Amino acid sequence: MSKAPLSGRKTAFLAATATFSTFLIIALIAAWSVFYAPGPAAREGESTVISLPSGAGVSAIAATLKSAGVIRSTDMFKAAATLTGADRKLRAGEYEVPSKASLRSVLVLLVQGRVVRHYVTLPEGWSSAQAVEILNKQTILTGTIDAIPEEASLWPDTYEISRGDTRSSVIARMRRARDENLARLWAARGPATVVRTPEEAMILASIVEKETGLAAERPRVAAVFTNRLRTGMRLESDPTIEYGLTKGVPLRRGLRRSELDRPNPWNTYQIDGLPPTAISNPGRDAVAAVLNPPSTSDIFFVADGSGGHAFARTYEEHLANVARWREIERRRAGLPPEPVPAPAEPAGTAVPPGARVITVPAPAPAG
Repeated sequence: MSKAPLSGRKTAFLAATATFSTFLIIALIAAWSVFYAPGPAAREGESTVISLPSGAGVSAIAATLKSAGVIRSTDMFKAAATLTGADRKLRAGEYEVPSKASLRSVLVLLVQGRVVRHYVTLPEGWSSAQAVEILNKQTILTGTIDAIPEEASLWPDTYEISRGDTRSSVIARMRRARDENLARLWAARGPATVVRTPEEAMILASIVEKETGLAAERPRVAAVFTNRLRTGMRLESDPTIEYGLTKGVPLRRGLRRSELDRPNPWNTYQIDGLPPTAISNPGRDAVAAVLNPPSTSDIFFVADGSGGHAFARTYEEHLANVARWREIERRRAGLPPEPVPAPAEPAGTAVPPGARVITVPAPAPAG
């Protein structure tokens, strides 16, 4: 008599279990399909950029993703993150999520920390005015730079930046890098250097940097300027005149004769020794060259037509190098060879326009 009711309850339990299992399987299939199915299309372009702040929890991250149109459901994201253990591994940063990325792909992106990396480069020999211009063009940076930093106070390098960083904070990083690198280089200076302070080193290095774009030439150019300073000769460097005219903004043309003759505090054709400030932000090679110049007798150099310079120890060698450079310029301009001039006094020798040349002042009359 009691077996029938028991059998009925058992049948009902089995039926309920089967129904639950069916719904569970259906739910799992649905969840699986949502987990791997394509997500929403990007609202613009082929991807969506999102920024996740440090310390944000799963709920805040889900809300950010939903607001940006990267996921369809915050609840589904939180459930998937919890079930996969991703909720304990999500990383802050800026991400570029491809259009229609699946929920799984989004979680993998955030767990692996595939953040978008941004970089800004200050090239060697660029002025502080140019550095400010570079930072002002970086749209991911915020804030303004109140004043142009002093020359040679920034270290040329490539810096990683993040969206929302302030421009002033990047300048501060460039300053710290300069101080740290200069301290190391100054500690390793050799006895041949003529500079007496780190500031003088940066001034002379900034001129070396502007005089040649070839890293291999910087030690030899530094040696020329070292020899000239040691013997009391003027540097007579064209880039110093240009800086006096523009304060670091590129002139984009050759210097005029009137500009060479016009007095300004940086005109090393008219002043003795170093100018009052640096004229650029020199890099490591230029600073090292000034602090450890090679031993040479060179006191002249002029362009050689290959992108570098021809160096000379005597005025006669220098005149020959100038003549070769002048002939190269004439050939490039499609002009016939220049007639050989009659011998002339060195002080009257013509120098081709635009040539980077250091000249020796004419000797005083005997008397």
